[in-house]
Amino acid sequence: MLAAPPLSLYVHLPWCVRKCPYCDFNSHAVPARGVPEAAYLAALLDDLEHATREASGRPLVSVFFGGGTPSLFSADSVGRIIERAVQRNGAAADLEVTLEANPGTVERGRFAAYRAAGVNRVSLGAQSFNDRHLAALGRIHARDETLAAVEELLAAQLDNFNLDLMYALPEQSLDEALADLEQALDLAPPHLSHYQLTLEPGTAFERRPPRMPDDESAYAMQIACQQRLAAAGYRHYETSAYARAGRECRHNLNYWCFGDYLGIGAGAHGKVTDAARGRVLRTARVKQPGRYLAATRPAARLEEVREVPPADLAFEFCLNALRLGDGFEVESFESRTGQPFSAIAGPVAEAIGKGLLAAAPGGRWVPTELGARFLNDLQALFLPEPGGG
Repeated sequence: MLAAPPLSLYVHLPWCVRKCPYCDFNSHAVPARGVPEAAYLAALLDDLEHATREASGRPLVSVFFGGGTPSLFSADSVGRIIERAVQRNGAAADLEVTLEANPGTVERGRFAAYRAAGVNRVSLGAQSFNDRHLAALGRIHARDETLAAVEELLAAQLDNFNLDLMYALPEQSLDEALADLEQALDLAPPHLSHYQLTLEPGTAFERRPPRMPDDESAYAMQIACQQRLAAAGYRHYETSAYARAGRECRHNLNYWCFGDYLGIGAGAHGKVTDAARGRVLRTARVKQPGRYLAATRPAARLEEVREVPPADLAFEFCLNALRLGDGFEVESFESRTGQPFSAIAGPVAEAIGKGLLAAAPGGRWVPTELGARFLNDLQALFLPEPGGG
């Protein structure tokens, strides 16, 4: 039977100092007149009032401020959103509140203000510790600014932080990728997001591709870095995420476990389970910040509200859950899709036969090492049959 899973809130703050050439997120360079912070905050608070009606009375387990560069917004604005969200829905006693930050936009003392506003976790976009590579990526910060930002975090007692780090950068060698990782490990982050740079459609890098490491070199970087992270005590709990024990990102875990989330802000997406009506809804806000700000009614900020077809629920669940090293439990599949496990018994058997999936204690199904390496192939086995709804 379909049951309402844990609920999170995602807040999208879409502006950056400048657009990075590899970025395909909904982010926009700061207008000449500056970030319209007051107007956008008012729109967000209005949007929040509307969004929380979709999941009334369900306490939040996490809040995530993403972008763009959320650290362009003041601690006061961030705090007002947190306060209003908790007032509207309530919150778990151990509410996780994450703020993404760019090392090049953090003023001295800013993290202490964010912590006072309710932020208790920061995701810092380091990307690399090599200034040559940072320049090639179009980043506005240098290595020393990341080091200073971590020092600021610790001084503000924000010791629960993530470092974003990429590999297979333009003209990067294996030794340079490992050197980046060693510098990150020297800072002892409780969490690391470590992922390969790819050339995404619509980006400046796709239009003018830089010289990239070949697939064999990129894979060598991945394996060498994974081994180093394991040796340093980081558990590879999701495709691109590594953490010390107990420091996994609860917000992202809720995504990957097919939890629910409200999404507010330009281009934000949401997922809400309506257990009473036996349906799962997905929402999307209008993408352009100008249109989002110009909307005079909360409903006008909605680009889309749609019910996920029942035939797609199993695939959407597996698309997320199979990213996890721990896979998923049968009970979780059934309660979050409203479907019996028999609905995916065929694909599970096929995945086992191909060596991509294995049974684990506690009624879990987990990707094998081969399944994790060829994750797209594993996920594709769960695609709905053509014409299946």
